[in-house]
Amino acid sequence: MIRTHSAFLEATMRETRLPPRLTPLVLSGLLAWLAAGAVAPVAAGPAPGARPVAAEASARDKPAETSPEDAAGQRRLEEAASAVVAIRTRALGDARSRDSLGGERTGSGILIGPSGLVLTIGYLILEADRVEVIESTGRALPASVIAYDHATGFGLLRAIGPLSPKPVKLGSSGAVEALDRLMIASGGAGGLSVATVVSRRPFAGYWEYLIDGAIFTSPPRTDHSGAALINREGELVGIGSLLVMDAMTPGERLPGNMFVPIDLLKPILAEMVETGRQKAGRRPWIGVNSVEDDGRLKVIRVSAEGPADSAGLRPGDIILTVGGEKIRDLADFYTKLWASGEPGVEVALTVLQGVEVKSLRVRSIDRQDFLRRKPTI
Repeated sequence: MIRTHSAFLEATMRETRLPPRLTPLVLSGLLAWLAAGAVAPVAAGPAPGARPVAAEASARDKPAETSPEDAAGQRRLEEAASAVVAIRTRALGDARSRDSLGGERTGSGILIGPSGLVLTIGYLILEADRVEVIESTGRALPASVIAYDHATGFGLLRAIGPLSPKPVKLGSSGAVEALDRLMIASGGAGGLSVATVVSRRPFAGYWEYLIDGAIFTSPPRTDHSGAALINREGELVGIGSLLVMDAMTPGERLPGNMFVPIDLLKPILAEMVETGRQKAGRRPWIGVNSVEDDGRLKVIRVSAEGPADSAGLRPGDIILTVGGEKIRDLADFYTKLWASGEPGVEVALTVLQGVEVKSLRVRSIDRQDFLRRKPTI
């Protein structure tokens, strides 16, 4: 049943896929389509009582009448799309994240508040030396990093100068359900497209990251970093994070994207703006990337000079227990790791290293303390 459903969705979304760069005419049609919340079915042949093809073609040639409600909906979507900006960053020369994220990074963000407050995905601005935001007109402004939260993945920027668009309204990601059709907007040449929500579920990332209620959409976009996920009301419901190969069901192939739900931001936004982070996001961090491999947790990368590296953990090791407790999967590993205490707590790991079972003691830290920071005057 799952495979059949996946095949149906994939075929349907191939039919509704839109080019990333849209002309004003196509843009108008896209906005009208999304605002109406309907997709015309692809008919195999004329239905009983259907009009002749010539009559249908003539009807299609006539301009469609737009109700005041639809026109208002299109305006809201246009305003939301205009709030999306492109982001261009350069990492510090000694940034620890250069090896995994690169020195030059590009993506998107969206204006969410006054005084040029822009929300994006945090890895774009991690250990940034220089940041620019670029409006749809091509106007570029320097920006400063306001906050980064590893727990949710969100990052905040503030443009040094006024931005032209109107800030987007934050919607309710809790109201987003499977099979909803939403608009994806990215800065630069990416433009707009419509995607279908194919699942809502927890997401565990290999980089010591776990969130509830992640939003998975398809078809995929490669310019997903920081892209805005917008509902029919023109409200922001998610921020783009990843390209995934199993968007609907783990292990079942259906390429798509993962979006961080906006409801994770609302309780911490004020704190992030004021302090640069959320206090509740402070967790023991050991600097290990791991994946589930044939029912076991396999280390694929260890952060150089990080806690796990110092303790002797190596790529290829299999993590068996945390604090003497067996681990079921990636999410269970993080849950047990974070339950060990505050950053700085010593974490006991049992690992399979080659053919030898070893006990390691890892002195955890706060990840923020591991990151390089731009020097200040």
